[in-house]
Amino acid sequence: MIRAVIFDIGGVLIRTTDHRPRREWEARLGLAPGESEEIVFGSAMGQQAQRGAITDEALWAWVGQRLQLDPADLAAFRRDFWAGDELDAGLVAFIRRLRPRYQTAVLSNATDGLRDSLTHQHRIADAFDLIVGSAEEKVAKPDREIFIRTLARLSRAPEEAVFIDDFAHNIEAARAVGLHTIHFRPGTDVPAELAQLGVTP
Repeated sequence: MIRAVIFDIGGVLIRTTDHRPRREWEARLGLAPGESEEIVFGSAMGQQAQRGAITDEALWAWVGQRLQLDPADLAAFRRDFWAGDELDAGLVAFIRRLRPRYQTAVLSNATDGLRDSLTHQHRIADAFDLIVGSAEEKVAKPDREIFIRTLARLSRAPEEAVFIDDFAHNIEAARAVGLHTIHFRPGTDVPAELAQLGVTP
C-alpha cells in the first residue's frame, strides 16, 4: 500500500509556461532558441551546481561571464529567465489535502537555492514532510542513491511510495529501485493517476 508521494519540482509543480522572456534574451545575445536553458541547466557548470560542487551564486556569476553581461544585465537576465515559470497552485492544494494520510516529499535536481525558493518565494515548503535536493545531497537523479536516501528518510520501502517526474530516465531509475511512478507530461491529471494507484485525499 502506498504511504508516500514524492514530487519533482521543475517541470511538474513549477513549469515554464511562457518561454518568451528567454527567447527574447537569446535573440538579443545571439543565442540559438533554447540555448539559455542549456547554459543554465545542461552545461558542465549547471550540472556542478545541481550536484552541490558549486553554489547557485557561483553558477550565475559564471553565466554572467559566459554571456558577457554586466551586473545590471545579469540581474535582468536572471529575473527574466524565471519570469515565465508558473506554480501549479491546484496541484499544490491537492498535495496539501493528501496529508496527513500520506507523507509528501520533494525530490529535485536543483542548486542549493531550492529550499529557500520553496520556503520564501513560492511558499510551499510546508506542504511537504521532506525536501531532498541534489545540491545538498551531492548526488542527483537518476542515481539510485538519491532515491534510496529519500525512502530511508521517509522510513518507507520502495513499494510504499510513488514518484512523479517529467523525465523518462528519472522514471526508469525510480522503477529500477522499486518505486511506483507517474511520468508527468503536459496535461497529466496527477490526482487521477494517483487514484488509479489507490492514493486519494
